[in-house]
Amino acid sequence: MLSYFGNENIIKNQKTAFLCSRKCPSDIIIKSLDWARDKKNNGDCIISGFHSRIEKDVFDILMKGKQPIILVLARGMKKHWPAEIKKTIEEERLLVISPFDKNVKYITQETANIRNGIRTEIADEIFLAYYTKNGNLHELIKKIKGKKIKSF
Repeated sequence: MLSYFGNENIIKNQKTAFLCSRKCPSDIIIKSLDWARDKKNNGDCIISGFHSRIEKDVFDILMKGKQPIILVLARGMKKHWPAEIKKTIEEERLLVISPFDKNVKYITQETANIRNGIRTEIADEIFLAYYTKNGNLHELIKKIKGKKIKSF
């Protein structure tokens, strides 16, 4: 069962999932940041876990825009949020989703895999900035059916 915090109507938007392996080449980082700026300016709804360093950087850029954002957690719903998250929730342009009980406090490989599956399931299309061959994202992408997958 999914838990929601924020504007649940955001789920009705056309959504692009942003995925990127934790370790990626520097040119992918630069391209990903440019991609995020473009999405921020276009108002596109982006869904991600925003957990890896590059995903956090993309999230920071998107938070400066006006477009809707969906954050899928790899843990239970938090009780306390930073001010910028609260502000974006109040602006009704952020939806936080958790597939876990509130007692799940730590992110594990298993919870991250579940989170990744949820975000690709919810998304209408996938943007895969980079993945490592035989890594977790590579395995996830092989299971996705019927969705457009874009990359650089």
